[in-house]
Amino acid sequence: MSAAHEPRIPVLPTLMTAGNILCGFFAILQIFDGRHLDNHLHYYYAILLILLACVFDALDGRVARMGGTESPFGRELDSLADIVSFGVAPALLVHDIVLKEIDTPKGLGWLISCVYLVCGAMRLARFNCLAAADVKCSTKGFRGCPIPAAAGVISSLTLLIIWLDSNDKEIGNWKYALAGLMALLSYLMVSGLEYPSFKAVNWRTKRSFHWVLISIFVVAFTVMNWQWMPAVIFVSYLMYGLVRPWVSRKWRQEIEIEAEPLEIDADLETLALNGEEDSPSRAPDNAAQI
Repeated sequence: MSAAHEPRIPVLPTLMTAGNILCGFFAILQIFDGRHLDNHLHYYYAILLILLACVFDALDGRVARMGGTESPFGRELDSLADIVSFGVAPALLVHDIVLKEIDTPKGLGWLISCVYLVCGAMRLARFNCLAAADVKCSTKGFRGCPIPAAAGVISSLTLLIIWLDSNDKEIGNWKYALAGLMALLSYLMVSGLEYPSFKAVNWRTKRSFHWVLISIFVVAFTVMNWQWMPAVIFVSYLMYGLVRPWVSRKWRQEIEIEAEPLEIDADLETLALNGEEDSPSRAPDNAAQI
């Protein structure tokens, strides 16, 4: 292959994706340490790393779009990172905390973990195929629950279980509900349900005073109650995708923060119209700019 066919690699988005991969790898190492040392502290570290990988995953795409450096290379690298951080790591985490205790029928715990991992890989492969066929197909939403959100649900609920267990709060067999939820997430990832992507949120996004105030409150409250608030946020996103078909268009626009149409200054618009009258040959250029 000649050098002319080598992909040009954007630096900043690739660094964000590399951070995603490294967080997933170190999370797996912490899970193995927690298994051998029987120390829940290592599981805390693993959950933190998976959630941090979610942050890197959200940043790499936005950095690429801001710089106009979206590419097939970045899409493929992002999928490889996701299968490590949001596929392998959460599957191992839940298996060590909950699924390994499910031995009836034998091997059920491993089966649930494997199904989750395979469905996550299939969901990523489908996304890449759709994106390659039509770049605009995923600009407003995701088809199927995105695997970072699925990993966030699993990790945050596991964090809640560990926190309750460490505080001697009896949860009984409720923790086994996580196994059923993992099976549900496996289906949702490969389903046809539409989930919002929030890709329209950027540095130019504007909202009312009340939206900004609520956002600040939610962030502060999440930091103060980090043991259980992430579970509330991720589960709310999961449930929203299930009820989204019945949500009105107006509420969807508010919740999903869809991109607003470009606002054109009246004076500039008047000048543009005058220019069209004076010089008809410039009309195609003006139309392209609008």
